[in-house]
Amino acid sequence: MSASKTFGLPFLKGHGTQNDFVIIPDGDGRLDLGPAEVAALCDRRAGIGGDGLIRVVRAAADPAAVGLADRAEWFMDYRNSDGSIAEMCGNGIRVFARYLIEAGLAKPGLIPVATRAGVLDVRVAEDTADGPGLITVDMGRVRLPGSEGVEVTVGDLVWPALNVNMGNPHAVAFVDDLAQAGDLYTAPGVTDGVYPEGVNVEFVVERGPQHVAMRVHERGSGETRSCGTGACAVAVAAARRHHLDPSVTGQAVTYTVDLPGGTLLITEHPDARIEMAGPAEIVATGTLHI
Repeated sequence: MSASKTFGLPFLKGHGTQNDFVIIPDGDGRLDLGPAEVAALCDRRAGIGGDGLIRVVRAAADPAAVGLADRAEWFMDYRNSDGSIAEMCGNGIRVFARYLIEAGLAKPGLIPVATRAGVLDVRVAEDTADGPGLITVDMGRVRLPGSEGVEVTVGDLVWPALNVNMGNPHAVAFVDDLAQAGDLYTAPGVTDGVYPEGVNVEFVVERGPQHVAMRVHERGSGETRSCGTGACAVAVAAARRHHLDPSVTGQAVTYTVDLPGGTLLITEHPDARIEMAGPAEIVATGTLHI
């Protein structure tokens, strides 16, 4: 294709505990990225490669977020790597905030971010001599929709699972060994009818007091190195498994959650608010010639 028939699409690449994303700046909301375009950008061989795509747009410039513009300037338009739309991404929102800081669009401190799960408060710590400050996200309130009898299956193995909603749906199963989850390239089986729009499935093992490790199959992406909302769902499920319920005790509870790509700290408060703290990095910038 001749140069006269191409145009350059600026992009960045970032990750939060190795959950990686293509970042597309589009402040004025001029881009219309369909599922095929998103999937092509996230393709690890023919595109940039990523577990998902984050379009950075002003809330007032996007019909999906214009109703939130009075509370947040910026909207995180998040897509899974297959091009499907997702309500929220916990690691993605930390990367989103890191981008705003490095692009000079926000300052360290409190940054409200509009998402399809509502407006979430993100707090970016000042950088130190040891590196970039941690980013803490108020992930909103957890919901436990019930649905008794939810089960997760991998091959001939079956486990009971807790139905947890963090703005997006999760099925959390505790296993003896994380290897039992299989390759997670394909979605594990889940009880029919409980999750009509698909579900993220987490497999969890105990590591110590208030310390767990997990693997996850994210709907629309397969296994990822990390999932922020999944880590939140896992911490809540672990607390209930250990008979710790902040709404009953009045005391916040914090879990360390190890993921293949790093570690997150998840705190559940008595009012059901969940906070997630972890790192986020921008690792590359460039221009894609289309």
